[in-house]
Amino acid sequence: MFLEKRWTDFLPVILPTEQRVEDMLKGTSHLPEEPLGQMTNSGVFKPWSYPVRTAAIAAVMAGCKPEYLPLVLAVGSTGMEGVSVSDNGFVSALVINGDIRDEIGLNYGIGAMGPFAHANTTIGRAWNLLSINGGNCEKVGTTYMGTVGNPMNAINIVIAENEGQSPFEPFSVRLPGKGYKRGQNIVNLFSGWGVLSARNWKYDVWQEDMNFPQIIKDIFNDQSPSLFGACAVLSPPIANFVKDAGYDTVEKFTQWLMAPPAGQEPHFQNPNQLHIIVTGGTNNDYFSIGGLAYFRSVEIDPWR
Repeated sequence: MFLEKRWTDFLPVILPTEQRVEDMLKGTSHLPEEPLGQMTNSGVFKPWSYPVRTAAIAAVMAGCKPEYLPLVLAVGSTGMEGVSVSDNGFVSALVINGDIRDEIGLNYGIGAMGPFAHANTTIGRAWNLLSINGGNCEKVGTTYMGTVGNPMNAINIVIAENEGQSPFEPFSVRLPGKGYKRGQNIVNLFSGWGVLSARNWKYDVWQEDMNFPQIIKDIFNDQSPSLFGACAVLSPPIANFVKDAGYDTVEKFTQWLMAPPAGQEPHFQNPNQLHIIVTGGTNNDYFSIGGLAYFRSVEIDPWR
């Protein structure tokens, strides 16, 4: 029945019995019928509204633990869909900062962007299930039109920053005008093309002396400035190479990334089009780059 009514993402689900949903709701102090959000599916279709209970149902179906629910609620409160209706096959992404990363077991080491931790995988999936059943999203042929699709839509991109091994301040702390502090639990939402290993670009040529800042700049300048800008997901070793090259803050590095060669116009006009995120292990010098645009940030703790 769940498959026939298109209530699922086509993976097996945990059936959301009343008892399981009640147990999930123990993860928040908010009332089940409290309005949570309104999802518009990229502004194309009539928006659907949903309460806290709908997010709890999605969390159960995805296999979340109750302690993940505040993060799911924070994401649901934004009204941003997990999968866009666009025929481009956009992907959505979360970047999570703060102590909650360790509290709920988010992975920010080896395989940080992959399906290698229960929290990362089920939270990304819960976002999709909330989008399907709370926001009327992801219905092929109507509210989803991705021409060739995007494999990252399965659980989205869920990134917990490796704050302990990053030489830079966490992403949320660097946001201008927000005033977020290190350790504060924040989820940052993105949307775009996704990211690929930097080895997919011709500029990342392996040699004895790697100029990682220049490689990042060259790849960034191949990204479209008109839609999603450029985003680099650096492993801690790459981030430290950038720092050791003289860019001890992301702001300083971003200004250099934007600087054009003499006599040329800047490829990017606004530093807010460029994003640097640090996560992953330290076992090799790899990183990913692509197009992801920052959407907004939400505090997680008010949803406990």
